[in-house]
Amino acid sequence: MKLYIKNMVCNRCVLVVRSEMEKMGFDVKDVILGEVSVIGELSKEQKEKVGEALIPLGFEVIDDKKSRIIEKIKNFIIDLVHHRDGLLKANLSDLLSAELAHDYSYLSNLFSEVEGTTIEKYFIAQKIEKVKELLVYDELSLSEIAYRLNYSSVAYLSNQFKKVTGLTPSHFKQIKEIKRKPLDEV
Repeated sequence: MKLYIKNMVCNRCVLVVRSEMEKMGFDVKDVILGEVSVIGELSKEQKEKVGEALIPLGFEVIDDKKSRIIEKIKNFIIDLVHHRDGLLKANLSDLLSAELAHDYSYLSNLFSEVEGTTIEKYFIAQKIEKVKELLVYDELSLSEIAYRLNYSSVAYLSNQFKKVTGLTPSHFKQIKEIKRKPLDEV
């Protein structure tokens, strides 16, 4: 049986959820971003118990189909931007359609309806968070960051960065008190 978990956006989240589920005595088969597979069926009471245990940790069990799809879109984009740089050169709409087995227009309309923003804006916000991370680490030049995140030019990256953050990338690097956002708050 699969449980869908909201706000599970990184490998540490996966470890925390796995650990919590095992502490509660569930036979965990697999945990990936946004999903927990357990052996056997869970009763309604067991699902509620899991939900109650995960809420203080910042997670939420998702029951309805639309919310599960939205969470899958978010987790896919987070994984794509933050963990699979090579796929950024592919078309996002094609990748999402293939991954979720739905027409992109359906996914796009659903996402916009539920989240109040477009998939593209969410994707851009995630890319900008990745740019912030790479700027803070100060290991890559802006040109290397632009290439890694599949921006057509440094100028385009800089313009998009300023549009989203209100700062240029170089100014962002200078201001130490501006913190990055957790991925589930982007």
